[in-house]
Parts: sequence; structure tokens; C-alpha cells
Amino acid sequence: MSASRNGNAPADLFLRIVAGELPATIVHSDDLVVAFEDADPRAPVHVLVVPRERHETVAELAAAAPATLARLVQVAQRIADERCGGHFRLVFNSGEDAGQSVPHVHGHVLGGRPLTWPPG
Repeated sequence: MSASRNGNAPADLFLRIVAGELPATIVHSDDLVVAFEDADPRAPVHVLVVPRERHETVAELAAAAPATLARLVQVAQRIADERCGGHFRLVFNSGEDAGQSVPHVHGHVLGGRPLTWPPG
């Protein structure tokens, strides 16, 4: 559910990080998105980019706030440019069966080594 339908759920881990209530290594912050190091990295570069507003899936974010989704992708590219020569994978998990553990859309910026395929 998006923020407009469900409010800013206090249990939302990412909203708490964005608000500064929980510690995280922030690598980017602006009016639309925040990026921080993943607490359990799966690659040498593993940064999460999250919108400040809560939307559960990337499809919901695209429908409700396409400019925010575009900004998220721009920030992901900038992080990849700075940390892994611009070569990266940007992953969005949508739903529990796809591996989404926090119901707040987030892009995983993965890189820093050759990534295999298929991913899962």
C-alpha cells in the first residue's frame, strides 16, 4: 500500500532510517530519495535506494510518483559510477515470493564484481 492509502506506518524500517530514527550509513540524501549501505551486503557494492514516501512496490511508485522513480534510478547510476565504474545491477523485489522483506519499495544497487545470471 502506498503512503496515501496506509499512512506512514511507524513499523516501516526504511521510513525510520529516512527519519534518522535508526542508524544507517547514508551515501545520498535529497528531497525524493535516500540511499544507504545494505546491512547484509550481497556484493562488494550493495546500496539501497528508497523513496522518502512509502510505496510498497516499484509498480506503485511508478504509477503514483514517476519523477521519484526516475530520481531513484539516477541516484543508482551515480552510485554505480562512483563505486564500480558504472557497471551495476538494479534490483527491485516486489512481493514476498520475490524476496521483498520490507514493504517499502527499494532498489538494490549491486556491483563491484562480475554478477552471474540467472540471479536466483
